[in-house]
Amino acid sequence: MLLVTTPTIEGHRIVEHLGLVRGNTIRAKHIGKDFLAGLRQIVGGEIKEYTEMLVEARNEAVLRMEVDAESKGAQAVVNVRFMTAQVMTGAAELLAYGTAVKIEKLKTE
Repeated sequence: MLLVTTPTIEGHRIVEHLGLVRGNTIRAKHIGKDFLAGLRQIVGGEIKEYTEMLVEARNEAVLRMEVDAESKGAQAVVNVRFMTAQVMTGAAELLAYGTAVKIEKLKTE
């Protein structure tokens, strides 16, 4: 499955648009890691616990988007975008979305 943030794929032609596909997840860290993140907020620096949480969420959201695209018979997803939203304190939703397409490789001369 090809995933791109652009509306086209170099070396390929889009032959069919299959519509919007998406994947999302809501993640929260357990209380111990949330406490450590709170301490880091006071002293400054990267809050690694939340960085880990968002990386895990992004990976899961992309995987779910790919499953949605595959269920529609897509070979690629173009215009891939990500969106996050805080659902509650310490919990965030991550949404991945794009347009599922069928493609064909351009002939080179």
